[in-house]
Amino acid sequence: MKKPLVFIGLLLLAAALVYLFGLKRSTNESDSSRLTLYGHIDVRQVDLAFEVSGRIESMVVSEGASVTRGEKLAQLDARRPTLAHTMAEARVEAQRAELRKLLAGARAEEIAKLRADLEATRTEATNARHHAERSKELAARKLVSPQDYDDARSVAEAAEARAGAVQASLDLMLAGTRAEDIDAARASLRVLEAELNSATIDLEETTLKASAAGVIQNRLLEPGDMASAQRSVFRLTLTEPLWARVYLAEPDLGRVKPGQPAAVFSDSFPGRAYLGWVGYIAPTAEFTPKTVQTTELRTDLVYQARVFVCNPRGELRQGMPVTVEIDLTAAPLAAPGCPAEPGSSQP
Repeated sequence: MKKPLVFIGLLLLAAALVYLFGLKRSTNESDSSRLTLYGHIDVRQVDLAFEVSGRIESMVVSEGASVTRGEKLAQLDARRPTLAHTMAEARVEAQRAELRKLLAGARAEEIAKLRADLEATRTEATNARHHAERSKELAARKLVSPQDYDDARSVAEAAEARAGAVQASLDLMLAGTRAEDIDAARASLRVLEAELNSATIDLEETTLKASAAGVIQNRLLEPGDMASAQRSVFRLTLTEPLWARVYLAEPDLGRVKPGQPAAVFSDSFPGRAYLGWVGYIAPTAEFTPKTVQTTELRTDLVYQARVFVCNPRGELRQGMPVTVEIDLTAAPLAAPGCPAEPGSSQP
């Protein structure tokens, strides 16, 4: 009695296995054009810090705030950087004035004065020379002492020297400024302008701005804290790019190509598909992460892939589990990207 029952049981088991194998085969054949993967949403994060040191004066955003690129987030006490900038500006203006003076050369009034001085010194030198000649004659006739003649000759020589000095000054003024002096002044001006640019950057860096569009995830410091380049003030979660991190089994590598269109689904918004495309496939394998979910038994080694996804309504968030469907029959997109219109990525 037991043998027929065992035989009947084996027949039923075989029939069930044949049915399941056929069902699985038909299912695989029907899904050969699409590949379903499971993963989670991932984003990039940026730690924002001031490039200069100082005390935080104010912070204008808090956790959860959506910010745009270039939006002001916090402000340092800018009194010292402002003073340094003012001093650098003054030094630049002074050097520019000095360079203009060198380039302009002497004024006509200065040249006229030197010519008048030269005429006066020449007249004095002539009178002194004549006086010395007369003193020489008188000394030869014993009418004046030799000392008087020596004094007259010294006065004449001094007058001639003064006239020569004035003549040299006039020649220099007429020749103009030396090219080397102008080059040195220009070089000094470039140095001072560089210092001014550095002071300007330091002053601008007292304002912390968002490096990209995103959401403030953490506010790490508060007004009154000392900030520096080594201390982050905010942690910014970027809204773009946004991708689903999934894993491909080795048999699927030949069917998935970068740029292929994909649809991303989330349990939080049933029935809503988010436009996406395959953006990256890892060149090396890794052991299957414990968090990977699959519809069938997978091999020990998988390949990480990123499916970039459009998120016009901001509904997808970091860590959110999603389902990804890749159209294996579609050709890779020539220029993958999100549509310009916010709602066009949703059906």
